[in-house]
Amino acid sequence: MDISTTSHVTATTDRRSVGRTVRAYVALTKPRVLELLLVTTVPVMILAQGGLPDLWLIFATVIGGSLSAGSAAAFNMYLDRDIDAHMQRTENRPLVTGEVSPRGALVFAWTLAAVSTVWLWAFTNPLAAGLSAAAIFFYVVIYTMILKRRTEQNIVWGGIAGCFPVLIGWSAVTGSLSWAALILFALVFLWTPPHYWPLSMKYAAQYEEVDVPMLGATRSGSQVGLQVILYAWATVACSLLLIPVASMGLVYTVSSLVFGGWFIYESHRLYSRAVRGGEPRPMRVFHASITYLTLLFVAIAVDPLLPF
Repeated sequence: MDISTTSHVTATTDRRSVGRTVRAYVALTKPRVLELLLVTTVPVMILAQGGLPDLWLIFATVIGGSLSAGSAAAFNMYLDRDIDAHMQRTENRPLVTGEVSPRGALVFAWTLAAVSTVWLWAFTNPLAAGLSAAAIFFYVVIYTMILKRRTEQNIVWGGIAGCFPVLIGWSAVTGSLSWAALILFALVFLWTPPHYWPLSMKYAAQYEEVDVPMLGATRSGSQVGLQVILYAWATVACSLLLIPVASMGLVYTVSSLVFGGWFIYESHRLYSRAVRGGEPRPMRVFHASITYLTLLFVAIAVDPLLPF
């Protein structure tokens, strides 16, 4: 092999190595979770504005929020790397495979936290920046470090961190908070348990193995199913509060009733199967919950743009 061929192979290998490293760091941010951030942030900004906000403001808020959420996810992977190595669901995460070192992940997480806070402060407002920093703190300290390994109610209170994007989006537009923003916060808060508990049912054995007391791993299927039903009903009821408070129109009203009814129906099916001793099929509710929230927030975005 001549020198030119060797150089070409080396350059190709280096590019692949850099590409793998970049993908590994991106994986630390949990990109699938970032999709949910977009779903809940942009529609709320449209509702707060009563129409389309300035496109630069939307861009700045989404970038800042994504960096903030990515920071929280990276901290979470750093702190949970010991249990991630023993769970099939998480065994391919970059800190487990060794593609990213613990030190590298920690530096990356702190960097994203600092950049996201400064970015939102500079391009939106101090309130949005403060809420972003609070979201990181809540997810990393309150959920990951304190609650996750101590109580089966971990996801209930830890899920508060996932509610902050609606507040960040609202405050980025208005510079303040309102009852409508707080209702949206409560909506995501109530939605989180019936979204995540079915997933914990699916991976109950893995959570038991690492001694993490997720409700799906500590209670029977019927008990979890009942909790899912109660929270699903509460979520839909909360979504209806937005109609009078934010003067929502026909699109949102119909959507909240139809999609909410479907979400409740799927929750009851989970409970019914569990009570009868059949296969609960929890992932059906898990995916339904994502679809429900997505469609509901699409309706929130569309409703202010229409005259009815």
